[in-house]
Amino acid sequence: MIPNVSFFVELTLIALLAATLVYCALLERKLSALRKGQDGLKQTILDLNSSIVTAGASMRALKAAASEAAETLDTRIANARQLNDELSLMTASGERIAERIAGGPPKPTNSAIHPAALMNRLDKLKVQATLR
Repeated sequence: MIPNVSFFVELTLIALLAATLVYCALLERKLSALRKGQDGLKQTILDLNSSIVTAGASMRALKAAASEAAETLDTRIANARQLNDELSLMTASGERIAERIAGGPPKPTNSAIHPAALMNRLDKLKVQATLR
C-alpha cells in the first residue's frame, strides 16, 4: 500500500490545525491577562484622578489659609510699627524729662530719630522686660 498524496496533505493540515489551536489557546491567555491588566490600569487611573482632585482642593485650602495668615501678619506688623513709633516717642520724652530732673545741660534735639538709636532702645526695653 502506497501512501496517497492526499493522506500527507491531510496530515499536514491536521498538524497545522493543531498548531493553530495551541497558538489560539496561548493568545487567549495573553489577551485575558491584558484585559485584567487593563482593568487594573483603569482602577489605578481612577484612583490617581481622585487623588489629584483631593490634592487640588487641599492646595486651594492651603492658599486660602496662607492668605489669611498673611493678612493677620500684616495687621500685626502694622500694629507693632505703630507701637514702636509710640514707644520711641515716649522714650525720647522720658529721656528729656530725666535730663531736666537731673539738671544736666539739655541735649540738642533732633526732629528725626535715628533707626539705630530706636533699635538700641527697643533692645534695652526687651532685656528689661525679660528680667522682670
